[in-house]
Amino acid sequence: MTERAAGSAAIPSVAWGTIAALFTVTIWGGWIVATRFGVTSNLAPVEIAILRTAPPGLILLPVFFRIPWRTVRWRHIAALIGGAGAPFLLIVSTGMQFAPTADIGALLPGTMPLFVALFAFMLLGERFDRWRMVGFVLIIAGGLAVGGVSLFTGDPGEWRGHILFLCGASMWAIYTIGLRQSGLDAWQAAAVVNTGSMLLLVPLALIFGDLHFDAPLRDIAIQIGAQGILSGLLAMVAYGIAIRHLGASSAAAFSALTPVIATLIAVPVMAELPAPLTWVGVIAVCCGVALASGVLRRRAETQRVGR
Repeated sequence: MTERAAGSAAIPSVAWGTIAALFTVTIWGGWIVATRFGVTSNLAPVEIAILRTAPPGLILLPVFFRIPWRTVRWRHIAALIGGAGAPFLLIVSTGMQFAPTADIGALLPGTMPLFVALFAFMLLGERFDRWRMVGFVLIIAGGLAVGGVSLFTGDPGEWRGHILFLCGASMWAIYTIGLRQSGLDAWQAAAVVNTGSMLLLVPLALIFGDLHFDAPLRDIAIQIGAQGILSGLLAMVAYGIAIRHLGASSAAAFSALTPVIATLIAVPVMAELPAPLTWVGVIAVCCGVALASGVLRRRAETQRVGR
């Protein structure tokens, strides 16, 4: 294969990874807006975790049983289930009991790229050029401008939720690195997370838990649709595709767009016009993601090779 052909073949890979990443964060951003509509429930964290994992877990049962388990290491399975499955969901759901939903965007998807970059540096030996480092700085600054102001103006007890959100971000970063190393495709990884969590969580909850699902049917349906099908299945598969085509740290950088997309969706849906500082944050995060993901650099290198 010539260099020109190799460069042409690289373009679809980056494009597909970018599309998959944007699709993922759009679902995540829509979930934040849906939550801000005032949908509340009496569901316990373990009940939310079951509604998040059981529907996609049942759908992915055929994929789960066709996984070549002998080729998958147990530490990767633990990273996938622990980082994005039941333990992750329990941690984040518990955090929501202490801190408002508005803080999730800044502390969960907003900080996850930083944890992935740190773990990629420590575990994979990945190095980042100065432009990607500038991108991470812009992500931090823009994230604080978009949704981080409430972190410093909330109730004193909200720090417990903030810590749990940061724990959730680090856990999702472990999932990202584990998926990159596992050799599983996006559908197999989603099956490990959801079906594996369902098979572990449901029996334990039935034996030791106190399950009531004492919430309006509408709230339960929203949890199944928004959490289970959209976030648990479609967004997870898309995120796996993004990791495959872009790499762990580059795909994770797009997650910082989640609060930005939530802010933009809220303009027509909720008639919320962002403050000037928020618009500055939106621009900063977008520029930061473009730099931290390395997509612009890869495109420029591809164009040079193709000439």
